[in-house]
Amino acid sequence: MQAYNPETIEELKQQYHRILQLLGEDAEREGLLKTPERVAKAMLTLTRGYTMDPVAVLNSAKFNEDYNQMVIVKDINFYSLCEHHMLPFYGKAHVAYIPNGQITGLSKIARVVDIFSHRLQVQERMTMQIKDCIQEALNPQGVMVVVEAKHMCMQMRGVEKQNSITTTSDFCGVFESSKTREEFLNLISKDRFI
Repeated sequence: MQAYNPETIEELKQQYHRILQLLGEDAEREGLLKTPERVAKAMLTLTRGYTMDPVAVLNSAKFNEDYNQMVIVKDINFYSLCEHHMLPFYGKAHVAYIPNGQITGLSKIARVVDIFSHRLQVQERMTMQIKDCIQEALNPQGVMVVVEAKHMCMQMRGVEKQNSITTTSDFCGVFESSKTREEFLNLISKDRFI
């Protein structure tokens, strides 16, 4: 269970109590009495990525290895909040890198996605941050990241398009080659498990 700073919780509770009043609600009615505290704790959980160092996570499990072929961690589920409306966006990230003498623990790639997604975000920036972090920590021959997501700000409000999916990508190094990018995209599009 996540530990919360009591002073931060108290301040957030007061703000959410006021928000309920501004929305026209009776913040003192039974069903809403604990809502400000619940929302305060939820927001701290959903934005916990601000308190974590993703480069340190990768460096905590870095190993020397002569492997120099593509390493892919695909279908990494994530949930984030868009910074424009503070509504959720969610989907999957697919990450590849080609080592240059050093590898990292596979779970650390998923943790990097988790850290950046647990901040107020835009999908485009999150995609670049994941790529840049892996490049900085491992200095591989190249990195490529593809993120596919549904945005509640498009589904619940505005254009209200429930089935739209946004795809972003970023790459560097050997992934500048269209052949290498194509290999990655082919590998993440296969639905089989070996």
